[in-house]
Amino acid sequence: MSLDYKQAGVDIDAGNRLVDIIKPMVRSTNTAGVLGNIGGFGGFFDIGAMGKYEHPILVSATDGVGTKLKLAIEFKKLDTIGIDLVAMCVNDIIVCGAKPLYFLDYFATGQLDLNKATDIITGITDGCKISDIALIGGESAEMPGMYQQNDFDLAGFCVGVVDKKNIIDGKKVRIGDHIIAIKSSGIHSNGYSLVRKIIDSKKIDLTREIGGKTWQEILIEPTKIYVRPILNILKTYKINAMAHITGGGLLENIPRVLPTNCSAVINKKSWQIPDIFNFLQQAGEVADSQMMKVFNCGVGFVLICAPQDSKNIIAELNKSPDSQSWQIGEITNKSKNPVEIA
Repeated sequence: MSLDYKQAGVDIDAGNRLVDIIKPMVRSTNTAGVLGNIGGFGGFFDIGAMGKYEHPILVSATDGVGTKLKLAIEFKKLDTIGIDLVAMCVNDIIVCGAKPLYFLDYFATGQLDLNKATDIITGITDGCKISDIALIGGESAEMPGMYQQNDFDLAGFCVGVVDKKNIIDGKKVRIGDHIIAIKSSGIHSNGYSLVRKIIDSKKIDLTREIGGKTWQEILIEPTKIYVRPILNILKTYKINAMAHITGGGLLENIPRVLPTNCSAVINKKSWQIPDIFNFLQQAGEVADSQMMKVFNCGVGFVLICAPQDSKNIIAELNKSPDSQSWQIGEITNKSKNPVEIA
């Protein structure tokens, strides 16, 4: 009997139909720098079209969304998981003061379902629009035998640009600097293996409400994208360091941008930890130290600035409900722990 690729589990025609479906979605993200259309062997981008840079430095980042994908599949809610994917990459890019330029995605699945794939890419294009970046390419791989039929994985890749003189690397952080927190939209995309363990072991009813939303709605809430508020702040104020609060929480992400002679003191009383984190802690009997090391606990991003600028920066950020902020701590002399929770 003659065999073909489709009998082996790979439908090339379905893949081609997907490209046709998503072409207008991808074009809707185009920015001034985009050259060409999706479907070629590579994506082209003209940095010169994005403004004048004395010494442009490219900044790259790649990430995924971890086991949040398992919940997205279980909840049959796939049209926002792409926002998480973009957020995890662009939020890393802006930490060094760079402007994200373009994005590429990798989508691998056991069996290509056009409706599901379209939902996923809808989320990716939505995330790109929120970030003001272009989706210039990607890969959709059908891999029978590698993934179960309904399973899939996602990876994202982002490139940004910053003038060399404007790179923010933490070297200018000084003792006495203020630490400003920007509110997260929820759990974001880290800690979901522990979340799922708590749900399964405690048999939590996901229709149960916390603060007017069901568990399911809270768990699938997309990661907040901080590109616009951060780039807006950088137009006016000098920022000495920034950190995207992902896996490792405040305890491990802030030290990544501190000089060796500095520590950070975080005032836990400066904000109210969202109910979802308190409920997870109680349900799973999770220690305080684990909560701060695994989850963002309501803080998605931090900035470190000179004390005389913090009030104005906070006021500017608070003009938008999407970037609610407050002073969460300050920089001190090096102590035993790089981050102290007081």
